[in-house]
Amino acid sequence: MSADQLTMLTRRILIVNDDGVQSRGIALLEQVARGFGGEVFVVAPDEERSGAGQSISLSIPLRVRQIEANRFAVKGSPADCVMLAIRALLKDKPPTLVLSGVNHGENLADDVAYSGTSGAAMEAAQFGIPAIAFSQVRELGQMPNFDVAEKHIEEVLSKLLAVPWREGLVFNVNFPAVPGGEITGIEMVPVGRRVRRPFYPIEGKDGRNIPYYWVGVDYAHDIEATPGTDLASVRKRAISVTPLRRDPTDDYMLDQLEHLFKS
Repeated sequence: MSADQLTMLTRRILIVNDDGVQSRGIALLEQVARGFGGEVFVVAPDEERSGAGQSISLSIPLRVRQIEANRFAVKGSPADCVMLAIRALLKDKPPTLVLSGVNHGENLADDVAYSGTSGAAMEAAQFGIPAIAFSQVRELGQMPNFDVAEKHIEEVLSKLLAVPWREGLVFNVNFPAVPGGEITGIEMVPVGRRVRRPFYPIEGKDGRNIPYYWVGVDYAHDIEATPGTDLASVRKRAISVTPLRRDPTDDYMLDQLEHLFKS
């Protein structure tokens, strides 16, 4: 990695997440980011916004509360935070790099489509800004143990900053749940696919006896994982790194069907 590339990417770092501006994961990521010597800004939701994906709030106003000089809490989605930072809060000095996380829980396989953590990184890619999403895997129903993230995040970040970045590139990083931080390796792998959909509705009734549904999560049937995927990597206690792209076009089918509607 050239010193010029590192300096350029880390000149102004925007930190965002979906667990809220006061979360432990964002504090860890901010601490690591400050070690690169550039300006660091935190623009994050005022409370947890898990599952928000890359959604933008169009029907409600975005309320912003400035906590400190370079720290803002937004009543909106993670993608709202990125858009607002680039277009308003930091418009005179836009970020050169966006770091999202560290999420309190995994963002593997199908999670990438729902995750506010990866959604924020994808929103940055829409503006042509390099972005990396970080997540700490945890046991369901338990608070995350950040041993692996704390021990290895700086190494992973430094290596990813050294790669040739192209517009629209996003990296999704997952740290396995390993007490003590002893991993089996760091693997560059594709997104996997879960054995079955993990989300299901739980019906309940409120104080006025009006029914409602709470979305539950069940990863119990997710034991089997295709070898060589992000799911398989974290199951064997390795850090998974997956390159994603902003453009979702299926290039193969585009080539196969380019003459379909031509007379």
